[in-house]
Amino acid sequence: MARNAPILITDAEPSLEKQRHSREIRYLLMMSLRAVCLILGSVLAVMQVPLLWLWLLLCGLGMVVLPWMAVLIANDRPVKAEHRWRHKPAAAPGTSTHELPTQPTGKTIDVDL
Repeated sequence: MARNAPILITDAEPSLEKQRHSREIRYLLMMSLRAVCLILGSVLAVMQVPLLWLWLLLCGLGMVVLPWMAVLIANDRPVKAEHRWRHKPAAAPGTSTHELPTQPTGKTIDVDL
């Protein structure tokens, strides 16, 4: 069975190119949603739907808030690994959380920490 993607064996961050590409995709999606809000607002205004003021308010908020959020997200970089909170599972009672490598003879070193 052949694998297409390599196995990730480090905690290395994605390349800057991949980070930039993912931010571009998010930006384009958010700006597309803004365009949908504009088109939807104009269609609803022509159709004279019930609660028109509410629909136009929601579309207007989408057209104002989405570009602001899109720019903030597009200019933001992911959190660095040293600042990311990670949950470490608790060790079983009577076991150490530190593992020592085995010696070439196959014996392990027993150390109290």
